[in-house]
Amino acid sequence: MRRNRRGGAQLRLDGIDTLETHYRPPRGPELHQPAPFAGKAADELITWLGFSGVQRNANGIVASSHDPQPGYVLTRSADVHGRCVALAGRGADAPGSSGTFINVTPEHLRLTANHHQLTEGLAYPTFYRKLFIDLRKEMTAATQQARQSDLGLWPREQTQNGAKVEGMSTLTDTAVLLPKLFRRLADYLQLNDGDPSPAGFRAYLAQREDRLFHPLHRAVDRVRHRRRCHQRQYRTAHPHTGGPRLRREVTDPPLP
Repeated sequence: MRRNRRGGAQLRLDGIDTLETHYRPPRGPELHQPAPFAGKAADELITWLGFSGVQRNANGIVASSHDPQPGYVLTRSADVHGRCVALAGRGADAPGSSGTFINVTPEHLRLTANHHQLTEGLAYPTFYRKLFIDLRKEMTAATQQARQSDLGLWPREQTQNGAKVEGMSTLTDTAVLLPKLFRRLADYLQLNDGDPSPAGFRAYLAQREDRLFHPLHRAVDRVRHRRRCHQRQYRTAHPHTGGPRLRREVTDPPLP
C-alpha cells in the first residue's frame, strides 16, 4: 500500500464504482462523467462520513479539511495501484479492535459507505473475485431497491439499453454508463483521434483482456465459498492508530 508523506493512503471502496470525476485516458485530457452524478457521489460520501468545511480547488479536488472524524476500514488487500481495497465505516464503534481479524457479515456491510452509496443510487455494484457471495447478494439487493425507486443515477442509466456515442462529449455530458465501460470507450476514442465509429471496439476490448464473471460460474463460486468460508477474514484498522496493516489471506485460483 502506498502512503503519502503524511502517512495517508488512498482507499478503493470494495464492491462499488461511482461515476468518474477525474479520468485521464492515455495521452489524453482529463475527463469526467455526466453531472450531477459524478460529483454528487463524492459529496454524499463526504457528508455521510461526517466531514464539514471541506474545500475543493478549481478542479474539484479536495484541497483541505480541518474537521477530522472517527472511522474505520475493513480490508484484506491492496490493488495494483497501491490503494487499500476496503469497506469503510464511520464512527468509533468498529466491529473489532484495530489490527484484528473479523468475519464480515451483511450486517457489517450495511453500516459502511460502500452500502450507503448503493442505497442512494449513486454507485454501480462492481464485484471482483475476492468479494464473498453473501456480501455480493446484499449489495445487489440494495442496488435493485434503489433502481426500482428511481434513485440517483438510475433514471438516466444507459449501459444496458445502449447510447449513441457521437463523440467524447457523449461520454462526458449525456450518457450515464458503467464507469468501466466509460473508461474503455474514452480510451478507445482517444486512440482513434475522436472518431466515434465502433468498428474496432470489440477488437480493442479483446486486446485489453478484461476478465468478467459470467452467471454460469456461480455454481463454481458457491463451491469455493463453502470450501473457504473459515478463511473469510478482514483486518480491522483505525486510521488514527497508524492505518491499516495489510496481509493477503487467501489466494483464489482463477475461474475456469
